[in-house]
Amino acid sequence: MKKTTLKNYARLLAECGIAVKRGDPVIIHAALDQPDFVTMCVEACYRAGASRVMVEWDHQPLQKLHTRFQTLKTLGTVEEFERAKLQYRLDRNPCMLHILSEDPDGLKGINQEKQAKAQQARYNVVKPYRDAMDNKYKWCVAAAPGAAWARKVFPGLRTSTAIEKLWQAILYTARVIDRDGNDLDPIAEWKTHNESFHRRCEYLNGLGIRTLEYKSANGTDFTVELMPESVFCGASEHTLGGEEFNPNIPTEEIFTTPHAGRAEGLVVASMPLSYKGEIIDGFSLKFEGGRVTEVHAERGEALLRQMVSMDEGAAMLGECALVPYTSPIRTSGITFYETLFDENAACHFAMGDGYTSCVRDYAKYTTEEMHKMGVNDSMIHVDFMIGTDDLSVVAVTEDGRRVQVFENGVWAF
Repeated sequence: MKKTTLKNYARLLAECGIAVKRGDPVIIHAALDQPDFVTMCVEACYRAGASRVMVEWDHQPLQKLHTRFQTLKTLGTVEEFERAKLQYRLDRNPCMLHILSEDPDGLKGINQEKQAKAQQARYNVVKPYRDAMDNKYKWCVAAAPGAAWARKVFPGLRTSTAIEKLWQAILYTARVIDRDGNDLDPIAEWKTHNESFHRRCEYLNGLGIRTLEYKSANGTDFTVELMPESVFCGASEHTLGGEEFNPNIPTEEIFTTPHAGRAEGLVVASMPLSYKGEIIDGFSLKFEGGRVTEVHAERGEALLRQMVSMDEGAAMLGECALVPYTSPIRTSGITFYETLFDENAACHFAMGDGYTSCVRDYAKYTTEEMHKMGVNDSMIHVDFMIGTDDLSVVAVTEDGRRVQVFENGVWAF
């Protein structure tokens, strides 16, 4: 891939994704797959005015070794230097850029039960910091191709060819290049993209929706209730301080936070899910009284059961997202095996933590008050796709009207 194109992408992530302003500290979290591109992102952040850019590297083989050889107590302990890093993030609100590239199956064989127990132990320490930082900092999740990931998406190709094809898919869906590979002005493209999403959100928020009813031929028959304070969001968001940023590049979703514990019926996944470095596929979830009561999966059922039992909120919904079946990611014909992309190929739900930013006038409330309103509270937030080409979504408004929101998998308005 041309360096000029990659530099355009890096500039997009710095200036539009995390929206770096003069004096901002930046933390970039990345795996070891694309060090040259990470370097471009560091430079782009400095050129945008960052005061300091710190890179935190991750590597799946090391994670497997840590889980194998450390005791559960050690693995679940948050050391003092880690607390200091959390306090730094709370005090300084650094921009956070996450660059995904790792193997969707890269943690296959890891002791998932041990890792889950360690995560639960660490969460008790991390949660107060996380809640205190909520909606206060700019963040963005984006991607760059890793070799193992590219080979999974494009099996049978030489590694170099697969990486190039994955770069093309990433850059096209991120609006950096067009279908023919020609360079675009990504900043201008995202300005237009954001404006169109905000207009659609304005329409949905004007309906006064109280419940959403989902039906498709694959077996999905599901009703979820929204809070009176729920609002739909999409594309760019704002911090409590009023700074605009784009949390996901790419994105094709308009989403809201449902009322925790207010959902009934069956949802059938329409795409595979990569969770904790392993694949879950061919699965469904049954909800009764707002909670998952049954799970079935052709692959990864034990991991799915573990996922919805991580804590009290893990068995309840935290997000409802609407994505047309004709989205650029879906029409690319590629299954990315990465939620950042696959969630933008179809309507989806998320188990676990709800977005407080989807509460009307959220700045007026504490995180605890929003949880009492009905925003789900959990250590996990895991998206899974349920959209199909025949999906129907009907909104029932507070005055009893039934409004068709989705028909045959696409927007009905």
